[in-house]
Amino acid sequence: MMLADIPPLSFSQYFSDPQGFARSLGGQVRRYGFAVISEHGIAQDLCDQAYEAAQAFFALPDSVKRKYHQPGGGGARGYTPFGIETAKGAQHSDLKEFWHVGRDLGPGHRFRDHMGDNLWPDEVPAFRPVFTQLYAALDGVGRALVSALARDLGLAPDWFEPALKDGNSILRLLHYPPVPVDSPAVRAGAHEDINTITLLLGAEEAGLELLDRDGRWIAVNPPPGCLVCNIGDMLQRHTNNVLPSTTHRVVNPAPERRHVPRYSIPFFLHYASDFLIETLPGCATAANPNRYPVPITANAYLEERLAEIKLK
Repeated sequence: MMLADIPPLSFSQYFSDPQGFARSLGGQVRRYGFAVISEHGIAQDLCDQAYEAAQAFFALPDSVKRKYHQPGGGGARGYTPFGIETAKGAQHSDLKEFWHVGRDLGPGHRFRDHMGDNLWPDEVPAFRPVFTQLYAALDGVGRALVSALARDLGLAPDWFEPALKDGNSILRLLHYPPVPVDSPAVRAGAHEDINTITLLLGAEEAGLELLDRDGRWIAVNPPPGCLVCNIGDMLQRHTNNVLPSTTHRVVNPAPERRHVPRYSIPFFLHYASDFLIETLPGCATAANPNRYPVPITANAYLEERLAEIKLK
């Protein structure tokens, strides 16, 4: 089975039939931890420009890219070189390099101590305008999807708005270089996302797989122009596992495709750093007792997880 076999949900229904869309989205993510979203309103031209700008940056010499690396910063902004991030418990680091674009905050904002200014590569002029626009577009879609999930959970549609305001969301540009034939590592080891929800622009090269609840790995190959949405660990914790964060990985290609690089652009929607993650009303029951009786702030949770994956 492939995730592409799961019918995409048209984002237009979010506006025409909010309750029906919420029910469909909730059903897919409760079953798989993932959903496929079509007609999301983000222009294909913008997505194409984003991939072109990402490829232009990653094609730069290593010495140039490393000018934008901030050691000790947990990869929060700018460039993170190849071979650093490692899936929790994995023996080998992932076969990838990446760039992070974060939220721009005004002077004196209470999160400025850990959400700094973005870095922008001078060598790729289109980089800043394209990714500033794409960040805003994905942030808007992400907030709407979380609103739909609130409806499905029996909460007010705007319940999560205060939690998401000025959230530490990240747009990640990923480059998986060609894979050596004898590599003992994989492009990205099995892991769960840290954040609230993730939105993924479809990659040209295959490789993304999710672990279904019956123990099978399912290839994630969404139809052209669709977004993949998956639940992150913060929302899983917040909902007491009612909405599951599904394990996924990026496997190495077949030998005849190992010379081809892979590019991917996920958007990680995060809560505000000082938001307290505690089990939502209605998500702890006699049949599903509270697994997380001790609340934790979103930033404290993030810091714990960044240390586990070797980014801090």
